[in-house]
Amino acid sequence: MKTIYISFVTALIIMAAGCKKELYKDPIGLITPEQVSTDPTANTILSSVNSSYKMLSNTLNLLGTWNWDNGVVFRNDFIVQDIASDDAMKKWASDGDQAWMDDVDNFSFTSSNQAFNGIWSYDYEGIARANRALFYLTDDALVAKTGINAALRSRLLGEAYFLRAYYYFDLVNNFGDVPMVLKPLTSFNEAYDVAVRVPKAQVWAQISSDLAAAKGSLPAGKFSDATDKWRVSKGAVIALQAKVALFNEKYAEVITLVNELQTLGFYSLNANYFDSFDQTKEFADNEVIFAYNHTSGQTPGNGNGYCAPLGWGFFAPTPNFIAAFEANDPRLGYTVDVPNQRIYKLLGEKTGANKGNDDAPNNKIYIRYADVLLWKAEALNETNDQPGAIAIINQVRTRARTSPTLTGAPVPAGTLPNRPASTDKAQVKTWLMQERRVELGLEGERFLDLKRWKTAKAVLTAQGKNFQDRSYLYPIPQGEVSKTNGVITQNLDY
Repeated sequence: MKTIYISFVTALIIMAAGCKKELYKDPIGLITPEQVSTDPTANTILSSVNSSYKMLSNTLNLLGTWNWDNGVVFRNDFIVQDIASDDAMKKWASDGDQAWMDDVDNFSFTSSNQAFNGIWSYDYEGIARANRALFYLTDDALVAKTGINAALRSRLLGEAYFLRAYYYFDLVNNFGDVPMVLKPLTSFNEAYDVAVRVPKAQVWAQISSDLAAAKGSLPAGKFSDATDKWRVSKGAVIALQAKVALFNEKYAEVITLVNELQTLGFYSLNANYFDSFDQTKEFADNEVIFAYNHTSGQTPGNGNGYCAPLGWGFFAPTPNFIAAFEANDPRLGYTVDVPNQRIYKLLGEKTGANKGNDDAPNNKIYIRYADVLLWKAEALNETNDQPGAIAIINQVRTRARTSPTLTGAPVPAGTLPNRPASTDKAQVKTWLMQERRVELGLEGERFLDLKRWKTAKAVLTAQGKNFQDRSYLYPIPQGEVSKTNGVITQNLDY
């Protein structure tokens, strides 16, 4: 029997590609229960975990074929985070192509906007896959039959728990209260039983529980697997725990967790700012903590499809973002080449060679050490340790000004001077907010930052955006509300 729960479009039983003929087509990379129950092997269990990563990739057409109407041609992080913020626009030259992205940019969207259906679908498909992997890995009889050893089983459990937590982290920040599914669903009735939003506090609690389980299951090394260095590591788990604490304003906990991460001794700022994004230095740098591993020439495809729309004129920085950089800050040149219309961070190289390549090999970075350091700086400032916060801000600025320029020339003397001593908490936070914007520009953090700082309305309306109080949460995709006859409720004022 076909696994209905994989493709049925509800809040929990993830998606069809929009038309009826696609309703029973399994998404790319899925290991079905039939494959496991017919001939369970260690490899099929491993593949079920591997497929749980897939919804974090930027590969094109994972959930349909050029299905723009449902917003699932690629994962929509850049649209719902960067374009929604004051950092990015849909295209270098304004046009009517994919106008739904413009609607996100100016906050004129409705609950039927494709962006929200897309990110919802990717996250819940990822959750469905992680749930299936966890179901297999916690079945003692099945595990015994496959012969998976205890160490591998434990590591795979840790990976699956982390991935489920990451998908829910994305959902709760975008939508607030969301349906929570913690096991595979095998019938429409079972799906409808759980098609109800739970309070976000409950979702946060589950994220924390999953991360605690992941942390106890993963090995202690920098890489959880010496061959597949892209896999979730214990460091990635601790980092996400710190981010969860930050988003819940548990500042003392942030400091404790970042200290724990630093004690591992695995991570540091790269000497060159761009090394984190350079596709030739992946898993050899010291800064990237968690990234999705894109590779070219795979079947099914696993390349970075975001490079394709970059070749079609999509995704550009705003003038406001460019103006945010201090004079001669080399990070601007490493982030974006305005004259040649290239976003190097998204291309993974500095020549434009990947532009237009839908199978590019550059990774998608989700957590890097500079981001973590700035979380700690923020927490220190909030707990009234301004000297500690300033020291970290200056550490990040020092790395920036000691990176050579894009052309290899030294940075002019006096660039990015250290922030002076201060006990003014508001001033230090202003410095921190500025540093986060330019250090992490076009990496999907700006809109999340503005929302959690509760400055989004003031910042974005000042730039002419139609940001309203309701905009701190996105609307639940209208299709999910309609298909459950309102059992899945809509966010306020949508």
